[in-house]
Amino acid sequence: MPQKPTHKRPTKTPAKKGQISTFNVVLRVLHSLFLVAVSFLILGGALAAGIGVGYFAYLVEDTQTPTKKDLQKTLGEYSETSKLVYADNSNIATIRSDLMRTAVDTKDISDLLKKAIISTEDEYFYEHKGVVPKAVVRALLSEATGFGGGGGSTLTQQLVKQQVLTNETTFKRKANEILLAMEVEKFFSKDEIVTMYLNVSPFGRNNRGQNIAGVQEAAKGIFGINASDVNLAQAAYIAGLPQSPIVYSPYDNTGQIKENLSAGLKRKDFVLFSMYRAHAITKKEYEEAKAYDLTKDFIPQQAQDNSDHGFLYYTVLNEAKDIMANKLAEEDKVSAKEYQKDDVKAEYLAKAEDELVSGGYIVKSTIDKNIYDAMQQAVADYGYILDTPAGDTVEVGNVLMENGTGKILGFIGSRDFNSNQNNHVFDTARPAGSSIKPLLVYGPAIDQGLIGSESMISDYPTTWKAGDDAGGKIVNATNEGTKTFETVRDALNISSNIPAYHVYQELMAEKGQKIAYENYLSKMNFPAQDDWYAESAPLGPMDVSTLQETNGFQTLANGGVYQEGYLIESITDNEGNALYQHESKPVQVFTKETASIMNNLMRDIINNGLTSPFKSVLNGVNWYLGQADWVGKTGSSDGYKDSWLIVSTPSITVGSWSGIENNQVENDRGASTRTGTYMAYLINRIYNANPDIFALNDTFELADGVKQVEVATATGELPGKVKINGKEQTVPTQTATSLWSTGEPAKSTYKFGIGGTDDDYKDYWGKIFGNGTKNSSEKTDNKTDKEDADEKDKEADDDSSSSSSSKDNDEKTTPSSEADDKAAED
Repeated sequence: MPQKPTHKRPTKTPAKKGQISTFNVVLRVLHSLFLVAVSFLILGGALAAGIGVGYFAYLVEDTQTPTKKDLQKTLGEYSETSKLVYADNSNIATIRSDLMRTAVDTKDISDLLKKAIISTEDEYFYEHKGVVPKAVVRALLSEATGFGGGGGSTLTQQLVKQQVLTNETTFKRKANEILLAMEVEKFFSKDEIVTMYLNVSPFGRNNRGQNIAGVQEAAKGIFGINASDVNLAQAAYIAGLPQSPIVYSPYDNTGQIKENLSAGLKRKDFVLFSMYRAHAITKKEYEEAKAYDLTKDFIPQQAQDNSDHGFLYYTVLNEAKDIMANKLAEEDKVSAKEYQKDDVKAEYLAKAEDELVSGGYIVKSTIDKNIYDAMQQAVADYGYILDTPAGDTVEVGNVLMENGTGKILGFIGSRDFNSNQNNHVFDTARPAGSSIKPLLVYGPAIDQGLIGSESMISDYPTTWKAGDDAGGKIVNATNEGTKTFETVRDALNISSNIPAYHVYQELMAEKGQKIAYENYLSKMNFPAQDDWYAESAPLGPMDVSTLQETNGFQTLANGGVYQEGYLIESITDNEGNALYQHESKPVQVFTKETASIMNNLMRDIINNGLTSPFKSVLNGVNWYLGQADWVGKTGSSDGYKDSWLIVSTPSITVGSWSGIENNQVENDRGASTRTGTYMAYLINRIYNANPDIFALNDTFELADGVKQVEVATATGELPGKVKINGKEQTVPTQTATSLWSTGEPAKSTYKFGIGGTDDDYKDYWGKIFGNGTKNSSEKTDNKTDKEDADEKDKEADDDSSSSSSSKDNDEKTTPSSEADDKAAED
C-alpha cells in the first residue's frame, strides 16, 4: 500500500519572533508614556494656572474693590489749575503752579486727538475689557526674565497707574493695576475713559516754559488754540507727547522754541503712521499731514505774566489758604488749641497751599474790580500828597468795607507793590493813636450809661498816676489842657487826650479794668494785649491793623453790629460744588442807641473839620459827594509818626493809615491835613468807579430808644442849683440836648463832671460866677445891682459859648482859644 505524502508547517525562526514582540512592547510603552505626558501637561497646566490664579489672588487680597463713586472721585482728581476771581467772576489770576492743567468735557476734545492717542497707545482699546491677556503675559515675562519688550498696558491701565497707583514695577502693583482697570471698564464708557486719560496725561511744556497736563493746556500752550480745533498734524503731535513729554516738547524751560525739533516731529510721524495702519485715517490724509509744516504753528515764547501777582493776588490767596487749612484741620479732628501751635498750623497751611495750587478750585473774592482798579490808580496819582515837606516818602494802607456785610470791596496795600511789599491793611499793625477813642473810651462809656453826649469832663492839666511816666504831664497834641471842663462832644471834636483819660479811668473804676476790651474790643476781633488796660490806653499806644480799625468803625456805622471784614466769598471745586461759602456771623457789640449817638458825635468831627480838612476838600473835589452824611475820626501817634482817618456813610466805611515805616520823622504836624486831603481824592475816585455804594441819600438817624434830655451847658446835668461855699447858686440857664443810650443825667451838683481836682472845680465855678468865693446874690461895693447882673449874664454866656451842643439843637460849636491852636491836628 502506498504511503501518503507528509506536509510540514513552516516554522518561525526565533529571531523574527523576538523582533515583533519587542516592537509591540515599545509601541505600547510609547503610547503609555504619551498618555502620561499629556496627563502631566494637563495636570501641570492646571496646576500652573491654579498657582497663577492663587498668586494673583494673593497679590490683590488687600485691595478693596472700589465702587463707581470711588473711581469717579479718584480718576476725576486732576491736578488742575486753580483761579482767583473778582466778585463779578472775572479773572484775577491763576494760582501759580509748577503744573498747568485745565480739564475739559469730551465734546471739547477733537475726535482726531482721541483717534491719535488710541491708535498709538492702545490699538485694541475698543475690543478689550481693560487688559489684553497676551500683552500682560508678555509684560510679566519681560519683568521676570529681563528679556523681551515691555509694554502691555492699555489706556485704561495707564489711567489707573497715573491716578490711583504708583510707577513702581512690582508684581503686586501690576496685579492691582489689572484688577482696577477691569473695574474701570465695568463702570465707564470707552469715551469717558479716553477723555479722562487725555485730561490727566502730561504733555511737556508750553511757550511760557510751564509744565502742562491735559490736551486743552497742550493745544493752548503749543498752538494757541482749543483742543477741539486742532488739525490732524497737530493732533498727532500732541498725542505723541505723553511717551516722553520733555524730550518731545517743542519748548525748553524758558518757553523758547528748541533749536532741534526732530525728536518731536519724528514722533508725530510715527503717530500718523499708527493712525493710518489702524485705518483711523486714509492714505491721503496720512501723506498730507506728514508733509504739513507744523513748525509754523508753534506759538512764540511768552514771558510768564506775573503782573497780576501783586497785593491782590497774594492777599486773596493767603486768605484762601487760611480757610482751606482750617477746613483740613477740622476734617482731621484737630482741636482749635492744637491747631494754634506753630508747627501744626504751618503743616496745614502747607497742605492747603498744595490743595489750592493743584485742585482746580475757583476762589471767588469780594473785590469789586472797578473799585479796586480805581483805588490803585488813585494812590498812584495822589499818593505824593502824603509825603512830608522835606520830601520823605510816606506809606499808606487803605481799605473799603461794606457796612452791612463786612465785604471788602477794595484796598491799597502800599504806595507801590514793586517797591514795598508790606501790606499795610492786612499784615502790619501800628499805634492807633486817638482813632481808638470812639471804640475804646466813649462808645463803651455811653453804652454803660456813664455819660451822655453833653456830659462834662475835666480838661485841666493833670499827670500820670503810675508807671515810668508817673508824675509826668498828660498833654494833648499842642497843649497841656484847655483849663476848663468840656463836653464829650467838644472833647471828641478837638480829640483831647485828658478828657479821654478821665473817662477811661472812670469806666474801669466803675465797671472793671477789662470792661472795654472784653465786652467790646474782643468782640470785634481786636488782638489781646496788655495795652488795653494801661493808663495810657485812651491815647492809643496799642498796635492795630488798618483792617481791624476800619472794622471797628464799620460796627458803629452798622448800628453797633460787627460784621467781620472778609475777602473770600466762596471756594468751589472743579465740579462747581462749594467747598466753602462765607456765612455771616453778626455780633451786636454796641446797642443801636449807643452806635447812633456815636455817629451823631462823629458827624460833628467831620463837619467841623477841627482835626481834618477832609470834608471841605471833598466838597471842593465833588460837591455832591461831599453832601453825603459822613462821620469819622482822626488819630495821630506820638510824634505824628502815624496818621489815621476812618470815615463812614451809612453804607460803607473807608479806613486810612499813613506814616513813615522806620519812624524817623518827628513832629510832622501837617500829617492829618495831608491825610484828609488824600482821602478826599481817593474817595472821589472810588465814587467815579461805583457811585451806588455810597447811598448818598441815606443818613445816620438817632435810634428810637435814645434819651434826649435837656441839660445845663455849664454842668452837663439837669438844670438846678448848686452849693458854692455853702450857698446855693442857680446854674446858668443855657441848655443843650444831651443824648443818652442808657441811664440819665443827674441833677446839677458842685462836682458835676468826670475827673478834675477841687482846685479845678473852684477855678471853673469862679469863671462862671466871678470870684469863686462870691455868689450871685452878693454885691461888690462899687457895682450896682444891674451891673452885677449884667456881668454874671455875660460870664455865663461866655462860658456856654465854649461848649458845643448837638447838631439836633442847631447850636454852633465855638472851640476855646487853646483848642483853636490845635486846628487841623489831632
